[in-house]
Amino acid sequence: MSYVFYPGCSLEGTARDFHLSTMAVAKALGLELPELPGWICCGSTAAHQSDPLLALALPAKNLAAANGETVAVCCAACYSRLKAANHEIARDAKVRRQVSDIIGADYDGRTPVRHLLEILARDIGPEKIAEHVKRPLAGLRAVCYYGCLLSRPPEVTNFDDAENPTLMDTLVAACGAEAVDWPHKTECCGASYSITDVGIVQSLTHEILAMAKAAGADCIVTACPLCQLNLDMRQKEIEAKFGESYGLPVFYFTQVLGLALGLEPKALGLSSLVVDPMALVSRI
Repeated sequence: MSYVFYPGCSLEGTARDFHLSTMAVAKALGLELPELPGWICCGSTAAHQSDPLLALALPAKNLAAANGETVAVCCAACYSRLKAANHEIARDAKVRRQVSDIIGADYDGRTPVRHLLEILARDIGPEKIAEHVKRPLAGLRAVCYYGCLLSRPPEVTNFDDAENPTLMDTLVAACGAEAVDWPHKTECCGASYSITDVGIVQSLTHEILAMAKAAGADCIVTACPLCQLNLDMRQKEIEAKFGESYGLPVFYFTQVLGLALGLEPKALGLSSLVVDPMALVSRI
């Protein structure tokens, strides 16, 4: 099973542990993820806030380079931008012509884009993954945090239920852990306001952490580099500001899956987490 892999900028920078754990898990499962040659930034937040056409052309340049092969994505923001570009280009002939002029090739908006969660949960399946589990995570209570971009808008991403997605939950359960039900699966963490208005992020992320703790979770599992950063890196300052104590490790779903597959913490980049996960890892 093979997909063209689009890492995006975050996995080459602040989310290197996401990249590392993705490649380790793919190898363990026999999943081939050759990197898209010559990929460029998807535009993320900056492009679609400054130039709508640029926000379509940057993803389209990457998708056209895949030559029709299915593109696999890990970053939720990259996934959102690639899917949005496909949606706009495929349904609007004028936009298609404009984008094609910019990128120097006619792109029809039809290159398939799949998030790694979709590939693991639907193409491989939790039953097959469970067969590869060497170290069941029995006793681990995890809340799955999807954030804003994976399942919304549903007419664009067609990812999962927009209000109650479950793909990550099925993978956590396949690892032998308990995917705890909670109401904040798709609440906003504040995203890139982490750079421009930290107070907003602190307030929103505080609510997410508080709900995870109230649900009885040992940890949070996510699929978005910016969500992971806000929940993990800012957790100490949020505890100080609101007088709370959470101590919740914030894993990428690939790190949790890798632990269950028997991979070592170093191979999964666990030392990159700000909230030290090793006491919890040792326990389970």
